[in-house]
Amino acid sequence: MRPCSVRRFWVHPILRKRLQRGEYHLLVQELRLDDRLFQRYFRMSKEVFDELLGKVGPLITKVDTHLRMSIGPAERLAICLRYLATGDSYATIAFSYRVGRSTVAVIVKEVAGAIWTALVEECMPVPQVEDWRAIAAGFQERWEFPNCVGAIDGKHVVIQAPANAGSLYFNYKSTHSLVLLAVVDAEYLFRVVDVGGFGRSSDSGSLRNFAFGESLRDGSLQLPPDTVIAGSERRGPLPHVFVGDEAFPLLDNLLRPFPGRHLTRERRLFNYRLSRARLVVECAFGILSTQWRMLRRVITTSPEVTELCVKAACVLHNFLRRKTIDMPSRTPIARSTDEVTPTLCDAPRMGSNNATRRSIQQRETFCSYFNEEGAVRWQANVV
Repeated sequence: MRPCSVRRFWVHPILRKRLQRGEYHLLVQELRLDDRLFQRYFRMSKEVFDELLGKVGPLITKVDTHLRMSIGPAERLAICLRYLATGDSYATIAFSYRVGRSTVAVIVKEVAGAIWTALVEECMPVPQVEDWRAIAAGFQERWEFPNCVGAIDGKHVVIQAPANAGSLYFNYKSTHSLVLLAVVDAEYLFRVVDVGGFGRSSDSGSLRNFAFGESLRDGSLQLPPDTVIAGSERRGPLPHVFVGDEAFPLLDNLLRPFPGRHLTRERRLFNYRLSRARLVVECAFGILSTQWRMLRRVITTSPEVTELCVKAACVLHNFLRRKTIDMPSRTPIARSTDEVTPTLCDAPRMGSNNATRRSIQQRETFCSYFNEEGAVRWQANVV
């Protein structure tokens, strides 16, 4: 018989020196003396780190026992942020911070969940009618696209194949992935994120499998009522719409480009104007993956932990970006008096393209608007 293995150490002698030689207690404290290097290490300034710690700290603080001292909330937050910022393996971070690998795994899972819990209501609240109106005003001002309440897109977050998962996570690029569906406003802020779709499901119309897709189809998103576009009263009220690429279906509140290559000039101009507004979601994904490099690697954690980490990265993106654009969580605007929104790779088709007559007619109306009273002086030189 094989003899039972005997545990050699309760705590390894190297790990016992964490308070003297661990990365948090040496390097991180030195980085606090250099703002630029601290920013590069944690992807945020030390002032923002301390503010985040104040919000997350109560949720991740552990109690000391008579057997050992707990790891403090600041160090736990540092370990999680370092994982999100680099995507390094648990073993690499464990050696650097002089903690156990299993300890890093527990910390990343708990802290990522705590970051989402602590920040989601402040930085990514569920949009209400006035929020959708504010988003539409932003698209009108910055991108000359009226009645737009958000740009929508899906991305594959590449993961290591989970055990016994078969082909559930196997996608069209021959990798395994989770699908991240996001709606972004004109300021590159995530307003809605939905994570966890199987990598293979996007080819067969997975939009309706997301909670957002169901709400979009049943009309429970609390979008503003149809509104007359200023200067285009003759066209009547038009709906508030999301803009997506050709992977999405054409719906009453979701616009996609005209398909095909041999299009009229008017339709090509519409496609250009739609793509120009939709570009914000591509830019947001680029900013997200550049800041949190975990998304540029093959993530080796379980799908459950990967989902927590992706959601934490998205809400941290909003938390940091609001510091740079200096805007509140909700944008108050006056109520309208006339009732007149690379491991990150594109997700393919997100739904059936069987559009209703009303959806087709609405797209034609937007097309006419962009070619007539809604035209901008430089669009003729682009198409």
